[in-house]
Amino acid sequence: MFGILETGYGFWSPIIWIITIIVIGIILYIIWHLGEPAYKKGTEQTKPFLAGMPEPSKEAVTVRADNVYWGFKEALKHYYGPMIKTHSGIINDYISWFVVVLAIVFVIIGGLL
Repeated sequence: MFGILETGYGFWSPIIWIITIIVIGIILYIIWHLGEPAYKKGTEQTKPFLAGMPEPSKEAVTVRADNVYWGFKEALKHYYGPMIKTHSGIINDYISWFVVVLAIVFVIIGGLL
């Protein structure tokens, strides 16, 4: 029942794969078990080491998306301005637009065939 499956690219034996997964699992468990036993989650050990400097605030190290995409948004502001005004935030509007555009695409593709 569990024989060797011969394909055009070699063979595939489920028993070999099961044994391989079990052996890899045992090796991973041994590596995990040999880890540092003094590690305590949620203590000073989990904080990053910043060469003795105090930990900076989240705002100081976070780059806001407005700053990262400023050039992109500035170049396309003539597109984004009207688009922001048309967005209602209601998912039904977005789905109805998706269905209408998809129907138009199907009509165009159907006309080309």
